[in-house]
This record gives sequence, C-alpha cells and structure tokens, in this order.
Amino acid sequence: MQDFDYTLTWYHGSQQKLTTLRVGSSITQNRNVAKGFSHNPSLLTQSEGGTVKHDGVTPGYLYTIADEIGPDDVHPHPHPVNATRWEWLTNRELKLELIEQTIVTDKERLTDQEIAEIKRKQQERGEQSFVEEDV
Repeated sequence: MQDFDYTLTWYHGSQQKLTTLRVGSSITQNRNVAKGFSHNPSLLTQSEGGTVKHDGVTPGYLYTIADEIGPDDVHPHPHPVNATRWEWLTNRELKLELIEQTIVTDKERLTDQEIAEIKRKQQERGEQSFVEEDV
C-alpha cells in the first residue's frame, strides 16, 4: 500500500507483559485505540473527533513497536469496519517497548446507556461487531 506512511509510530495494547509480538497480532498507529485494547474490551468506539471509549475494565500495558515496519511486515485487518485501515495484523514477530501501564479512567469508559445505543444500532443494521465508529 504505497499511500500509507509506515514510518509513523506503531502501538500495541495488551493485558500481558510482553517483549515480542507474535505473527498475526493486532497493531495500530492510533495510540488511544491501542490503549483502549489494552483493557480487553468487548466494545470500542471512536468518535469523528478521535475520542476512544470502551467497556474494558482490565488494567493493561501499552507498547510501541521497536522494530521498523514496512509494507511486507503488516497487512490491514480484513474486518469491514477497518475501511480506514486503523488496525493492522503483523506478518512477522516484532520487538516491543513498554511505554505505559494502563488503568481504565471514567472518561474512557462507555456508560450503560452508550452500550445499549451501540447494540441497538448494530441490531438495526444486522451487525455483530466489537468496534463501532462514529457513535
């Protein structure tokens, strides 16, 4: 994908302490999305303004990818919600650098009302997805 800047920082969020990321793991150039995934959510939203909210409660870890990434190292996640290519899957093992231990804050937590609205919209569209855009 020639129109994508692979040189930007890549992130991974996990509930485990890691030093290496396995083939097929999810990475992103969006720090807030990776931080959200570090909390093991079943739902994650990103507003048009970039605010990320989720239903995860688990403390986690936020990493940067220590290796250089090029077009052969990753591919876009095939899920239809990934049309903007915010989530990628790794094609090789990658070294990680821990940058933050994460704890869920009230600001990033979805309310029960927001969760109900997401599920209602998904049912109307006949979808079952863990990620919702433009909530």
